Amino acid sequence: MDLNAKNSMKKVEINSILMKKRYILLLCLSTLFIWRQAKGNEPYKTDANIFGHVLDKNTKEHLPYVTVQLKGTTLGTTTDATGHYFLKNLPTGNFTLEVKMIGYKTITKEVKIIANTTQEIDFEMEEESIPLNAVVVSANRNETNRMLAPSLVSVVDIKMLEATNSKSLAQALNFQPGLRVEDNCQNCGFSQVRINGLEGAYSQILIDSRPIYGALTGVYGLEQIPSNMIDRIEVIRGGGSALFGSSAIGGVINVITKEPSRNSGDIVHMFSSINGKAAENNTMFNASILTENRKAGIMLYGQNRDRQGYDHDGDSFTEMPMLKNRSFGFRSFLKTGLYSKLSIEYHNMHEFRRGGDSLKLQPFQSKITEQLEHYINGGGINYVQNSADMKNKFNLYASAQHTLRKSYYGGGDPVEVIPGSNQNQEVIDNLNNRLGSFGRSTELIHHLGGQYTRSMDHLLFMPAELTAGAEYLNNTLTDVSGYRTHDVDQKTHTASGFLQNEWKDDRWSILLGGRLDKHSLVKSAIFSPRVNIRYNPNGKVNFRLSYSEGFRAPQYFDEDLHVDIAGGEHIVRVLSKDLQEERSRSVSGSIDFYHTTDNLQLNALAEGFFTHLKNKITAIDDPEVEGQKLVVNAKGENAKVYGINLEGRMAYGRLLDLQLGVTFQKSLFDQAQEPIEGVGGYREFMRTPDTYGYFVTTWKPATRFSATLSGNYTGRMYVPHVKGEGDPAKDRFASENKIERVNSFFELHTKLSYDIPVLEYSTLQLNAGVQNIFNAYQKDFDTGAGRASDYIYGPSAPRSVFAGIKLTL
Repeated sequence: MDLNAKNSMKKVEINSILMKKRYILLLCLSTLFIWRQAKGNEPYKTDANIFGHVLDKNTKEHLPYVTVQLKGTTLGTTTDATGHYFLKNLPTGNFTLEVKMIGYKTITKEVKIIANTTQEIDFEMEEESIPLNAVVVSANRNETNRMLAPSLVSVVDIKMLEATNSKSLAQALNFQPGLRVEDNCQNCGFSQVRINGLEGAYSQILIDSRPIYGALTGVYGLEQIPSNMIDRIEVIRGGGSALFGSSAIGGVINVITKEPSRNSGDIVHMFSSINGKAAENNTMFNASILTENRKAGIMLYGQNRDRQGYDHDGDSFTEMPMLKNRSFGFRSFLKTGLYSKLSIEYHNMHEFRRGGDSLKLQPFQSKITEQLEHYINGGGINYVQNSADMKNKFNLYASAQHTLRKSYYGGGDPVEVIPGSNQNQEVIDNLNNRLGSFGRSTELIHHLGGQYTRSMDHLLFMPAELTAGAEYLNNTLTDVSGYRTHDVDQKTHTASGFLQNEWKDDRWSILLGGRLDKHSLVKSAIFSPRVNIRYNPNGKVNFRLSYSEGFRAPQYFDEDLHVDIAGGEHIVRVLSKDLQEERSRSVSGSIDFYHTTDNLQLNALAEGFFTHLKNKITAIDDPEVEGQKLVVNAKGENAKVYGINLEGRMAYGRLLDLQLGVTFQKSLFDQAQEPIEGVGGYREFMRTPDTYGYFVTTWKPATRFSATLSGNYTGRMYVPHVKGEGDPAKDRFASENKIERVNSFFELHTKLSYDIPVLEYSTLQLNAGVQNIFNAYQKDFDTGAGRASDYIYGPSAPRSVFAGIKLTL
């Protein structure tokens, strides 16, 4: 590596350290300011108070930790451990008192608050295992009742995360219709999520509705987001560029982080044995702290995850990389007034992963190593101001994330086995290849924006809600690596404006909107329109019809920053100079049916979808540079994805909860394409099954005991198998490039848990289970140093036995 490259690396490291210190200092000062302000703010001196209790309607038991909110304001509390609440010094006037809790129907009561008067208002809540009235924000950028949302939003909540024993975002996303997470590398464990069959780069991952997860973090980011920072995951399938800009062609995954609601905490430890060959330890904690007047609060979380590398076939090369993951973060708020609120979120993540062979040696001493170390610092600030009449809402926000990645993609043969008469030169070339495989990458993302929402009692023909806003996104990406011909130094910025109007009542919702994006690598501004219609004829059935357009701007994406190793050689991607944006058009229609009796709740959904892609971005062999792929707009390579998602959920009281979904789809190019050299033409997308699905069922025969059975099905699909190298007598590899038609898989998982009361208001939970009970796992991995590392498909892990303990305070 030359002197300039070394100086560039040193400069990158210094800048990253300075940036990290600035972020941490800024966020710590902001948090201290919030707490000081909260303690200094005096409550309203009206002596207008409300107190009461909240009961379960059937059992008449008091319900602890229920949220009681004065709707439209920042005032609220939760019931204590005995099910009682008290709100004091409230503003006078007519308000709506709202009571809500996961697993129960939300209740509202109109109340007139009078100065110097104390009122008792009690509530009885009905169980609701299927959250019909859950609030989502991804449908139209505003808080909306899920049943009344103009577009279909799927939700993964905390109950689902715990039932499926999900440690990270990657595991949680497997339990939604139309979604499938896949591993793409035996060495490093690079994974991506497909929405309706489209690759990971077609989906936008948001943190609290902000696009700060970029190309660099997108490579391994699904496993870096711990499940204990997540309150819920909202998923929109289909084009989302009209709402959230570039890269939302396939859909949007919005990770909503936990917000403090009461003083509480929990700590979890889990041990897993992966097929008896590798161990994993995972420790997590959460702590929620609020001031006495509830004007400020902070939710702290942390995770430490340690997994050994797993070698499935005994060839001394891993199929699952060694993983050391540590994360810490918080989300805090300050209620700056009766109708205003300031929120701050921060996360710090450090991850080390390594796959290949000789994991205890230095990477350059191995035959093959893919080693990545990430340092991630990110966060955001959000300010919301409502008007007193609740007709106007202003929202200002800013977020940023800085990522430093140290990488090693390479290795080499031991000196004593290097063939050839000119061995000295062979040794020199080999050592140069080993030591030239280090890399250092950074990415800095800034995102600023503002949004205004106006609620109108009548506009033309019915009530309406107008939303307008503007955003600015800046992305700076650098990569200095010995295995790249040229360093990557890409700076992009996007200025955006969006406008939409939604006419809505309980029966109808009609949304017209669009977004205009000016990307620095595209000559003209890109307009992405959106139309959504919802019709609810009787309160039990929702009909939805949606049309949207999207785009993907020409820049480095996650798969371009992952270096494949095939036959021991680097395969690096570079962007074509003529690369243009990719465009999409999406249409979907759905029927959503609800039925409720005394003990039974049913929800059934059928959704048809169609997406057409134009100027599809793909990678081809570079005719000028051997071992390099060129990212281009494929000529005449338009494509379409269409199919149907089916989902059902049934709940019988507290006893039984069943949720399942299945997707039937086709993903086809308009003209046959050659996925890898010499295999002929295929219209089908690679790595995309026509059928896949999931189910989760929880049985709770007693208050303290529950049993969960869940599963995933992956249908047959085509997988590229690149030619490898090695000794045919002892290694398994492809002697030539080919396309494999692989078999289907069915994974079955189970989890048992039992709660033990300890102390007065604490609970100790013991749990255990087995994931992938029948060990449905790939059986034809390539072996040896010359294997094709990307020939991997099916379930991400073999049979694993786990046991855990959770203390809730």
